[in-house]
Amino acid sequence: MSDEEEPSYRPLGRARADSAPVGAPLANKRLALVTGGHRRLGGIIAATLAKAGHSLAIHGSHDTRLDSHLALTFEEEKTEWEGFVVDFADPEGAEELVAMVAERFGRPPDILVNSAAIFGQDRLETVSADDLMRHYAVNCAAPTLLTKAFATIPAGVGDRCIVNILDQRIDHPHADQFAYTLSKLALAGLTRTSAHSLAPRVRVNAVAPGLTIATPDYDEAQMERLGALMPLARLPQAQEIAQAVLYLVDATAVTGQTLYVDGGAHLKSYDRDFMHLCR
Repeated sequence: MSDEEEPSYRPLGRARADSAPVGAPLANKRLALVTGGHRRLGGIIAATLAKAGHSLAIHGSHDTRLDSHLALTFEEEKTEWEGFVVDFADPEGAEELVAMVAERFGRPPDILVNSAAIFGQDRLETVSADDLMRHYAVNCAAPTLLTKAFATIPAGVGDRCIVNILDQRIDHPHADQFAYTLSKLALAGLTRTSAHSLAPRVRVNAVAPGLTIATPDYDEAQMERLGALMPLARLPQAQEIAQAVLYLVDATAVTGQTLYVDGGAHLKSYDRDFMHLCR
């Protein structure tokens, strides 16, 4: 399919004022808002929620063009979904996103997965104020304002929950990707404090992944050697991380918890980020 063709199962863009609410098809389904849910790990989480029967509000910072596997899953599952474009570089837009979703679907989301993140290369000796503020805006301030909006929008009495995507490094921080690491530590703090303050109305948990979807910084041989460094002698699969999110979505007696899906990496301390190891 060419880029010019628009498949019928891929509605894109912001919620529109002239859009009629989705309505009746959602009556027996929970609605999940997944930030960064159109690609990579966020897309795999969204696909897993779709297969579990949820409707999806998919957020992207600049577009909501779906990874091919996610588009196919939505088509196969006949998933009701819509895309919403909000740039979290201005975190105030995040607070408006929940209302946009509620307007489009005719009701607020039952599930919020804070998956969107940015990731830069800096260390304490090189980090700038701009680095710190950009990472904090997207990786912590936006999830915080989404949590506020999610918790305060009028909603029913059914189970409502938030799952934040952290990083296994929060247990043993190293000096690489300094601004990113600080922002994820702040998001871990949000998870704990909001779990306490929002109970019993909203459950808040987190998943802390290890290295899973390789970027161009890694080659196949390096990934194999890194897997051997893990306590379980393997790296996690993205689907396993998504299954942990799904567990927390359904675990109505669980709040304030962080599940590490990382091959045991959080049990060890690494001197550098994985991209610099086993080369």
